[in-house]
Amino acid sequence: MSALDQKLSADLTVIVPAAGVGARAGGDRPKQYQLLGNDYLLDVTLDRLSAALPDSSVYVALHPRDKWWQSSRSAANPRIRACTGGGTRAESVRAGLAAMSARGDDPVLVHDVARPCIAAIDIHRLIGEVAGHEAGGLLAAPITDTVKEVDDTGRVVATRDRQHLWRALTPQLFPYGVLCRALDQARDGAIDVTDEASAVEALGLNPRVIRGRSDNIKVTHEGDLVFAAWILQQHDQKLESGA
Repeated sequence: MSALDQKLSADLTVIVPAAGVGARAGGDRPKQYQLLGNDYLLDVTLDRLSAALPDSSVYVALHPRDKWWQSSRSAANPRIRACTGGGTRAESVRAGLAAMSARGDDPVLVHDVARPCIAAIDIHRLIGEVAGHEAGGLLAAPITDTVKEVDDTGRVVATRDRQHLWRALTPQLFPYGVLCRALDQARDGAIDVTDEASAVEALGLNPRVIRGRSDNIKVTHEGDLVFAAWILQQHDQKLESGA
């Protein structure tokens, strides 16, 4: 990490919404507490964020009736603070913003707890290229598949040009003040936002897209845990070989 990135890391706060129940992943517990290898998915994600951003504070927004957090490794980390999240992702991020101490231009990085395969190099690239940009930005990957639009009966009605289509990933990075304003407007206007960038877009701003690794997958279904474990193994092997 460069000296500039280290300074940005010290000024930056991380919010990880983790209040969902993750029903599609199956199991007897919320998705973030299912095992990825021998560790909670949540712990793997937070470990990787902490390693990439050793000077940043991290806020984790939990379900009001979360009964697993205290058994996590992350609960003992003094740099990671828990707060009570809400019923939606946006509400949980807003809870994290309310819990932290920040000013208008301070950078805030939001990351999905269910994306454990995030690479430090992508985080540093996002910070380096987006910090100071009024509209913030996000990691994303270009769509390489042919994209079909279908109707309610499942019939194809059009093939869409994928040239300008990207998959939104996380982390996403925005100035504190802009993100607060965007999420407040979305709440007050009953605007359905699925990520922070869409809320910022609704302000009339244009976040920057920074290309990230396509293996930064989101664990959604039970089988995704096995795939994520394999990806992390590949990451570790490349680090060990110096590739």
